[in-house]
Amino acid sequence: MFHYTVETDKGLEEAVQSLEASLKEEKFGVLWNFDLKGKLNEKGLDFDQDFRILEVCNPKEAQRVLSQNTLAGYFLPCKMVVYDDKGTTKIGMPKPSALIEMVEDEDIHAIAEDIEKRLMECMDKSV
Repeated sequence: MFHYTVETDKGLEEAVQSLEASLKEEKFGVLWNFDLKGKLNEKGLDFDQDFRILEVCNPKEAQRVLSQNTLAGYFLPCKMVVYDDKGTTKIGMPKPSALIEMVEDEDIHAIAEDIEKRLMECMDKSV
């Protein structure tokens, strides 16, 4: 699977706050918390599903990856989503290890796997 997704009993806002706190403990900052539903509604488009897109980054890890291969920058910052799926709040992300496969550089695959593991732990703590 190219993604990792978990379910939570928390509401969307509470899940976002919990995820942000877990990420902060791992030294990942949230650069952007984009309210997709709000933006589409603002533009006059009908979209009723609560859907947040978070762009997250650990500067030390970003520097480490980009120093190895600048093409990895195409996948930065990492994207995470929190959304309502028919009454169930889900937290998900594309797996960094799956994305980095496209770069075809074995040297940074281990870095991507480490980052992926840490982000998955943040998600698991947030449920």
